[in-house]
Amino acid sequence: TTPLLHAAAECFLYTVSMPIDPRRILYQDDALLAVMKLSGELAVAGKGELEKLPLYDFLRKEFPGIRPIHRLDFETSGVMLFAKNKEVLEKIVSSAFEGWRKTYRTLVAGRIREASGEIVVPLPARDSRSKGKIPALTRFQVLFRFPTCTYVEAHIEQGRHHQIRRHFAAIHHPLMLDELYGDKQANHAFSRQFKYRKFFLHAYSV
Repeated sequence: TTPLLHAAAECFLYTVSMPIDPRRILYQDDALLAVMKLSGELAVAGKGELEKLPLYDFLRKEFPGIRPIHRLDFETSGVMLFAKNKEVLEKIVSSAFEGWRKTYRTLVAGRIREASGEIVVPLPARDSRSKGKIPALTRFQVLFRFPTCTYVEAHIEQGRHHQIRRHFAAIHHPLMLDELYGDKQANHAFSRQFKYRKFFLHAYSV
């Protein structure tokens, strides 16, 4: 068993130290690094998730000094941005993300009748020490209507915790297969028919 354990350990170390597929690097310059995050991949380490190596840990080996500018949920795929150094991150944070625009594409339950719209619903602050709710705005447009769900593009600026998921749930069109904010009956029917288990949310552009 000992040689097998050594072989397994060597395999694990090799996997951990492997650089990210270069095709996932979408853009980089002296200040920023844009990477394609996969669905089912941790963005950064969190409580109870240390057994899975986050994307951030992979990238730090190849790009020392980088810092995540924002987060994407475990199930969410798409563009994730990193600052190349602390100074860049501080400059972005101090600007309160003024002028930034994030575009997501997602599949929501039900057929949205309007071609486009705005969702203005205050949301709780992510910081547990903060009380009350803070303003949040999501603009959306319908891309395609299916019999039981709608494919939409959503635009946000600053971005609150779970903003898109919470906002579409607030207008009774939660993300399809979202177990936290969604319609469990609709989710079950969709999974039974199409065999999918994770919700569809893609960070399309920043």
